[in-house]
Amino acid sequence: MSVIQSIRDKGAWIISGLIALALIAFILQDRFYGRGNLFSNTTTIGKVNGEKIERTTFEEEIAFQQKMYGQQSPPREQMIPGVWNQMVNKIIMQDQYDRLGLTCGQKELDDILFGENSPLKREFTDPQTGQFKVDEAKQAFAQIKKSKNEEQRKMIKQIYVDPAVENSLQNKYQALLQQSAYVPKWLVEKQQADNSSVASASYVYVPYSSIADSSIKVSDEEIGAYVKKHLKEYDKEEEERTFSYVTFDASASSVDSNAVRTELETMKAEFISTPDVKAFLAKAGSDMQFYDGYVTKSNIKQRYRDSIIKEGVGKVYGPYLDGGAYAIAKLLGTKRMADTAKVRHILIATIDGQSGQRIREDSTAKKLADSIQTAIRNGANFDSLVVKYSDDPGSKTKGGVYDNITTAQMVPSFNDFCFSGKVGDKGVVATEYGYHYIEILSLKGNEDAYKIAYISKAISPSNETVSAANAAAAKFAADAKSKKAFEENALKLNKPMQFSGEVKENDFSIPSLGQSRTLVRWLYEHGDGDVSDPTEIGEKYIVAIQTYSNKPGSPAIQLARPLVENFVRNEKKAKQIIAKLKGNTLEAIAASAAVTVQKTDSLSFGSLFVPAVGNEIKLVGAAFNKTYQGKISEPIAGSTGVFVVKVNNIGAVAGSSAEASIRQQLLQNQKMAANRGVSALRKAASVKDYRSKFF
Repeated sequence: MSVIQSIRDKGAWIISGLIALALIAFILQDRFYGRGNLFSNTTTIGKVNGEKIERTTFEEEIAFQQKMYGQQSPPREQMIPGVWNQMVNKIIMQDQYDRLGLTCGQKELDDILFGENSPLKREFTDPQTGQFKVDEAKQAFAQIKKSKNEEQRKMIKQIYVDPAVENSLQNKYQALLQQSAYVPKWLVEKQQADNSSVASASYVYVPYSSIADSSIKVSDEEIGAYVKKHLKEYDKEEEERTFSYVTFDASASSVDSNAVRTELETMKAEFISTPDVKAFLAKAGSDMQFYDGYVTKSNIKQRYRDSIIKEGVGKVYGPYLDGGAYAIAKLLGTKRMADTAKVRHILIATIDGQSGQRIREDSTAKKLADSIQTAIRNGANFDSLVVKYSDDPGSKTKGGVYDNITTAQMVPSFNDFCFSGKVGDKGVVATEYGYHYIEILSLKGNEDAYKIAYISKAISPSNETVSAANAAAAKFAADAKSKKAFEENALKLNKPMQFSGEVKENDFSIPSLGQSRTLVRWLYEHGDGDVSDPTEIGEKYIVAIQTYSNKPGSPAIQLARPLVENFVRNEKKAKQIIAKLKGNTLEAIAASAAVTVQKTDSLSFGSLFVPAVGNEIKLVGAAFNKTYQGKISEPIAGSTGVFVVKVNNIGAVAGSSAEASIRQQLLQNQKMAANRGVSALRKAASVKDYRSKFF
């Protein structure tokens, strides 16, 4: 029994050990291949000079900005880089403000919020007088401070208070930098002397174009040596990777297009006979929303407008191509209407126009709108009621007025009331947003208007088309597991290999391809020579092979070559040209190079441009070098060729800029440089970016 028990005890330890090893392996695997582990902080997406940016804070800022943008909000992934930069810059600048002791006190904040340039003017300006209602603004803020609605207080702080404080601190910081600008007298005098300097010089010019590019070979070692010598110009702050790829088209085929056309053909008869157009359109699943209102002919933007009208009421025209879709159209009715209107209204909303949230019950809104109508009929002031009750921010500050509106600009029932009535008509109209009390102020024009229903079906790729493209891409990926196989298969299928350009770890889009966070993730989870599975981007499948990984610092030779090869080639050409130049005079040197001596007069020190040559800073510098006055220079390798220079004369011209003007310009340059301070501070800061682990 004791032997068996001993085995059991040892077995338990062995099992426990295996479980422990498995757990460790799991943790380590998660550490090296996953997005975090038990011992890491999985909520921190970055650090700036040691200060953390937490994911919750980051997400809250994105959500806030999305709410501020409303329906115009860009896609979330497009907002991430901008929000990141804002938060990083804010931390960096706050550190500067703290070091300098810059603050924004309560009195100063009140002056900003309720002063001449108040951000509250839009909401608290009398539409009749244009006067900012300061007392009302202060009262509203006081009420919000006492409010128990935490969300409301937070929103007000984010929208008004925080930006006001930030702008105040930023203005003070910029003022300090700009006030520190100083230009010494000697610098002004030197600039004035330089501005007035002119030179006359003779020179020999042998352009690099005199030697064919094909005759000069540039090695990888020479590329690397050049980059190392000019490291600051080509230094990479972030890692970049590249890949080559082939595409497999998954867009709609001619078979798919014909299928959509045939589908619409089969709908025509029922579309003509149906008594309930709205219900039929809902069943048909049209891609074009039905506008159940009349639109004047000039405002109908359909290409086949005249053909649709010509068919007559109750008839159907089409199918016809409308961009990337087929459509059929039925004329439902026609009438004469004004084409432009001016109205004023009060909206009692049931639905928030931006969020889509219900804010008031339908019966409550209708009752309030009817009460407003009764009050106005009994002499109540329209402008006062607009300010007090209207939920339409687009017209509230303008007395509820919409001017120069055209047909189809407003929702259908609002539209038809405005354009079917006469000047002076008033009434309550229900729309999808709530109830409007409307008064028609003026109508202009008179033309035929039409109500048209459309059934539109996008020409989209069928499942068969997509599956065929996916299968072809998958087979290619399976057969191309090396660089050689990838290239051979691409050539066999006559598919050109394309280059991605540089991609950073936190990018969401790829040059020439567009949005694809999936492919960027793949790129940074694999190594050089790895081949991807098919990735769907738009209407095509991409199969990629990773080509280069370029760590921070000097770029890889393959990436640096297109940037610097021409400079290295010109350096080698310069050596060849200089070796052939012989003689002690310009004439002799020109003869040895089979060129002529050239001359430039009135060359300005402040200009880099040399007639017949172009921008050549080294030639300009040599022309003002007194060492070369009366004798020839050593050969000078310029940007476009090799020069040998002899200075004929260095002088000055009268009428150069006055000292005051020069001093002002130099001061302005310094102040403009101060405005670029954030980028310099950011470069000097310690910024740790972990976004790729989360997004």
